[in-house]
Amino acid sequence: MNYWLMKSEPDVFGIEHLKACKDKTEPWDGIRNYQARNFMRDEMKKGDKVFFYHSNCKIPGIVGIAKVVSKPYPDPTQFDAGSNYFDAKSDPDDPRWVLVDIQHVRDLKRTVSLTEMKARADEFGDFQLLARGNRLSILPVSKDQWDQVLKMEKENPA
Repeated sequence: MNYWLMKSEPDVFGIEHLKACKDKTEPWDGIRNYQARNFMRDEMKKGDKVFFYHSNCKIPGIVGIAKVVSKPYPDPTQFDAGSNYFDAKSDPDDPRWVLVDIQHVRDLKRTVSLTEMKARADEFGDFQLLARGNRLSILPVSKDQWDQVLKMEKENPA
């Protein structure tokens, strides 16, 4: 099993949106970064665990846990000319972009903020989320990093 972090802006698609979806499940569409696409296409597996991260908000941080519930498949928005994620160069016979479906598992007891994690960066090793200039919307998470966030969720924030 792999562990991941997926970022989304809460006013665009937050954890509350995911919980409101049928079966608390939604396709993670619109990814248009090759490295993030490669993570989904080549490494994500059904059953992988996901931290749901709210970005570009007052308190960015990890707010919940989801899981991958499908194999990667072509993102239909790449072929929809009316979509913000339309890609005229993507060939239906050889799609450029993929997605996976994720399902809400639970909210964290509290948000584990980016600020808190940065203050304890030495406890996270090479966590890509804490790397300067990192803007990827999908990141791998090690088992130790996963466990560290779950430990922090039980603590009172500083």
